[in-house]
Amino acid sequence: MPELVVNGAQVVCTFGTSPSALTVVPAGAPIQAGGQVAARITDMIPMMNIMPFGMCTTPSNPQVAAATSAASGVLTPQPCIPVTTSPWTPGSTKVTVGGVPALTSPSTCMCTWGGSISVVQAGQVKVTG
Repeated sequence: MPELVVNGAQVVCTFGTSPSALTVVPAGAPIQAGGQVAARITDMIPMMNIMPFGMCTTPSNPQVAAATSAASGVLTPQPCIPVTTSPWTPGSTKVTVGGVPALTSPSTCMCTWGGSISVVQAGQVKVTG
């Protein structure tokens, strides 16, 4: 069974140079899982939920393309500014958070520049006694 993703989950982009943390801003009363606010598939807003991944390395990003062109074709990464326009998919088919499918660990979110954003660590901490 996939893990429920919560605030602080570690996410990565295929074209980013470093991981980032997912920021979950509750819409309405916060629903918690494992002591953290549970994420929804709609938690995909750039610079609010999805923070930069260090440097962007894809030539489909206009900033990277321009810098690479200026460097005579040598790939020149530029600061990552995520551009997501669609919710995470697939999300949970059984659990909802505020009427929206919960975000689960196998879900991905696409960046306009071609990067696939995925969950590396769902953010829940398992405690054993």
